[in-house]
Amino acid sequence: MSGHNRWSTIKHKKAAADAKKSKSWTKLIKEITISARSGGDPNGNPRLRSAVDKGRGANIPADTIDRAIKKGTGELGSELVEELIYQAYGPGGVAIVIELATDNRNRTAAELRKLLERQNAKIDPSGSVLHKFKKRGQIIFDGEKVTEDAVTEIALDAGADDVRAEGDTIVVLTEPSACHSVKEAFEKKGMQPLEAEVSMLPELTVEISEKDAEQINKLVSALEEHDDVMNVYTNHEEAPSEG
Repeated sequence: MSGHNRWSTIKHKKAAADAKKSKSWTKLIKEITISARSGGDPNGNPRLRSAVDKGRGANIPADTIDRAIKKGTGELGSELVEELIYQAYGPGGVAIVIELATDNRNRTAAELRKLLERQNAKIDPSGSVLHKFKKRGQIIFDGEKVTEDAVTEIALDAGADDVRAEGDTIVVLTEPSACHSVKEAFEKKGMQPLEAEVSMLPELTVEISEKDAEQINKLVSALEEHDDVMNVYTNHEEAPSEG
């Protein structure tokens, strides 16, 4: 079906190698709590179902997950955490979307500005960054364990939008609300994905120099280490090296 780009190949090769390093328990618990605000039953709340699945995958105890859900629904007192999205531009004109969950907006804003400035990036006040991304469900398979034809057949029957071979992986794209049901369709056929999540995917990528890419990668790593940062998305791909 659709072609692929170097940016996603690099991203998904990493995912295939280590099924993407698990987020810390703290962030996973925070995601469960926030997701539960829309309803505490995972069966009727796809975002919560996905968060709970990730929590279980990281071996978070069941009672800890249950407590996080009850905090989100207000049964254990309300959780004073707000979700924010920061938009920024980095070296080479790279668009960056940063999803946050914080209990202190001012502190987090000050810390993020410092992190961005350190790597020659800055907040975009115009709000133009989000227009460069689209929220999609993506289900990623190890290309050595399944064939593209087998994945495509199930994906189309289950209502997925697209299937792409990207490097060593096969990626199924869905509407955000359909991600969980499509994943379940694969699991019923005995096909276990490396990961399934709703992400912000770039509509177009920008090619940047090796030097700019180094700065961007440093920035993304620093952002991901911050306790309040839940997800970081960029639209860059590195230019092929000469010779």
